[in-house]
Amino acid sequence: MFVPAEFSFTEVSRISDITKRALEASLKNLLLKKPVNKITINDIVEDCGVNRATFYYHFQDIYGLIEWSCEEDSKKALARHATYDTWQQGFLDIFRAVKENKPFIVNVYRHVSQEQIIQYLYRVVYKLLISVVDECASGMNVREEDKKFIADFYKYAFVGLMLEWIKDDMKTPPERIISRLADLIDGDVVRMLNKCRLDPPGSTS
Repeated sequence: MFVPAEFSFTEVSRISDITKRALEASLKNLLLKKPVNKITINDIVEDCGVNRATFYYHFQDIYGLIEWSCEEDSKKALARHATYDTWQQGFLDIFRAVKENKPFIVNVYRHVSQEQIIQYLYRVVYKLLISVVDECASGMNVREEDKKFIADFYKYAFVGLMLEWIKDDMKTPPERIISRLADLIDGDVVRMLNKCRLDPPGSTS
């Protein structure tokens, strides 16, 4: 990608981001027409109107573009909802982000790597959950490994729900899933943290 020497770092970063977005849009457009394992880098650059060198300046391969796209979508989904009071909205936003990218997610899941989608969901959901656990643990003396264990426990449960939802072609409204989940685990994070406390309520240490 040619960038004039007088451009600042901020301008270069902005141009790079715009190019990545354009490549992502081309990939998602092509996914409406054929499976991802049939898409080539030539297909993407022709659709995007750039050359192969520009693609390789930003990504090593198509899987690098896929991973970047997943990470960017997750950042948007978690932007304002990684707290105890808003985790339901945050998780709902993750469901919605997945559904909005249904051709992309389903294509990668079915034709490339289920593991890649699973690891993507694990990362996204864990970021949400560990923020909630840390907030709930405020003022408690709880080991980091115990907080991580709690976040991991819910991560596996949440992602399991999402994977079944994806396999079922995303038929169930995400709002219904979140509502049932919220009723089921209401207050459980705090209860689990209290069991892990090194300074249990009433202690005189």
